[in-house]
Amino acid sequence: MPEITFPEPFLWGTATAAHQIEGGNVNNDWWAMEHDPSSGCRDVSGDACDSFNRYEEDIALIADLGLGAYRFSLEWSRIEPEEGEFSTVALDHYRRMAATCHEYGIQPVVTYHHFTHPRWLAAAGTWEAPHAPDRFARYCERVTAHMGDLISMACTINEPNVVATMGWRHGLFPPRVRDRARRETVNAAMVSAHRLAVDAIRSGPGDFPVGLTVSMTDFQLEPGGEAWIERLRVPNEDVFLEATGGDDFIGVQTYTRMRVGPEGEVPADAGARITQMGYEVWPEALEATIRRATEVTGGLPVYVTENGIGTDDDALRIEFVTRALAGVRACLDDGIDVRGYFYWSLLDNFEWVLGYGPTFGLVEVDRDTFVRSPKPSAAWFGAVATANGLDV
Repeated sequence: MPEITFPEPFLWGTATAAHQIEGGNVNNDWWAMEHDPSSGCRDVSGDACDSFNRYEEDIALIADLGLGAYRFSLEWSRIEPEEGEFSTVALDHYRRMAATCHEYGIQPVVTYHHFTHPRWLAAAGTWEAPHAPDRFARYCERVTAHMGDLISMACTINEPNVVATMGWRHGLFPPRVRDRARRETVNAAMVSAHRLAVDAIRSGPGDFPVGLTVSMTDFQLEPGGEAWIERLRVPNEDVFLEATGGDDFIGVQTYTRMRVGPEGEVPADAGARITQMGYEVWPEALEATIRRATEVTGGLPVYVTENGIGTDDDALRIEFVTRALAGVRACLDDGIDVRGYFYWSLLDNFEWVLGYGPTFGLVEVDRDTFVRSPKPSAAWFGAVATANGLDV
C-alpha cells in the first residue's frame, strides 16, 4: 500500500487555460497587449500549443495518464466576439470538448473565465463598465444552455484577485492600471459577477457543483508584520473568499509563501531555491492555504484547482508535488473536506507576461511542431492518481 492514501472518491486532474494553449485568440485584450511593444510581454501567444485543434490529443493524454478530470477554460471572445453576438460554432467546439472528455472517461471541469476579456468589453472599461457583471452572467447562461448537460463541475472565474491586482494595482495585466481605488471597484464588480454567474449557471441544464477559484499565498508573519498581512490579505483574498456563500466548493490555487514583516514582503533567504517565476520553492504553502480557505469560507468543500511549479528540473517537480500532497493529507487527517487535486499544468504553455519561458507542464510541447512529449513527472503523477496515493 502507498505510504499516503486519499479517500474514495478523490478527484485527480490537471488544468489548462484557453488563451495559454489554444492559439489564435486574436479578439481579446491579452492578444492586443502582447502585440503592444510597450507592454513588457516577452512573447506573443501566437499559435500557443495549437490545442484548439489538438484538444482530443490532449484529452487522450490525460486519459492515458490515468487521471479522472480535465479542467479547461472557455474563451469568452470566441463565444461572444461582439457584444450580444454569440457564435454557435464556438459553442459547438466547447461542447465537443466536453463530450470528448466523457468519451475518454474524463470529467470536464469547465472554467467560464480565465483572465481574458473580449475586446468589446475592454473598450467599455472591462470590469469598470457598469454592465460588466450582467454581461458576464448572460454569457454564462448562454454557455450553460448549450453544454450544461455535459459539464461535471464549473468554476465561474479563475483567480479574480489576480485579474484585479495585476490589472488595476500593479499594471502588469490588461488594462495596465496602477490605482488602488480602481482595483477596489473591480474587486466589487467581480464579486457581483461571480454571484450572478452562479445563479445563471444553475438555471441551465445539468446538475453539477459550481464554485470560485482564488489564488492564495501562504502569508507568514514575521515580527512587526501584522498590519501588512491584513493589507495584503483583505483585498487580495478575503474579499473573494467571503463572497462564496451558497457555492458548492472553493477552488484553492497555491504556489508559494510570502513572509511579511514591518516593511512588507521579506525576501527569500540567500540560497533558497527559486522557481522560474522568481518566487521561492515552498510546496508546504498548499496546506496552509487550504486551512485558511476552509476557515474563511465557513467549511466549504475544497478542490485544489491549481498547484504546480515552473521548473526545468523534473525531479524537483515530483518533489514539489509530493510535499504538497503530504500537506493535503494532513488537512484530511484533521477533518478538512478536500475532494480533489489538479496539477497545473498539463502542457508547457504561454505564461502571460513571461511568455514561453516558465515550464509548468507535465508534458513538453515542441514550439515548432507542437509534438507532445510527456515528462517523467507525467507518468509519476498518473501513477499517484491510479493508486490514489503515493510513497514519500
